[in-house]
Amino acid sequence: MSRVAIIMGSISDYEVMRNAEEVLKRFQIDFETDVVSAHRTPQKMFQFAKSAEEKGFKVIIAAAGGAAHLPGMVASISNLPVIGVPIKGKTMDGLDSLLSIVQMPKGIPVATVAINGAANAAVLATQILALSDDELKEKIKDYKMQLEKDVDNMSKKLKEESHANI
Repeated sequence: MSRVAIIMGSISDYEVMRNAEEVLKRFQIDFETDVVSAHRTPQKMFQFAKSAEEKGFKVIIAAAGGAAHLPGMVASISNLPVIGVPIKGKTMDGLDSLLSIVQMPKGIPVATVAINGAANAAVLATQILALSDDELKEKIKDYKMQLEKDVDNMSKKLKEESHANI
């Protein structure tokens, strides 16, 4: 049973959304990925959102560019948490998508990450799942400690390189 659904408005969004899959794989979280367009396949979107919870999903990551209605429409139908990923398009550098996703009406929240921020969407989904999963909670702690170590290593490397150039 997949715990996270990753949906996107177009297959062209998959280049960005692979990053979410990679993070979920790292945390060993089952997921399913599909193309579901709010504008071109509204019935599929409605059916997906209506049945997501009974299919066992716990969190939905929804990516969209341009008018970016997919995350909000899914959030209006489903009771599951929805994380929106604005996709950088050919116009407005993704600002249009960001504003479309983040400006939801009262009562229909969509957690929104940065433009093309699929990896952060997956980390947030993992943190949501970790609220009721102690094993995932430990994995998140380890992940954050590794981020800290990575920055410490970068800092040491920078100091070594900058002193070598004197």
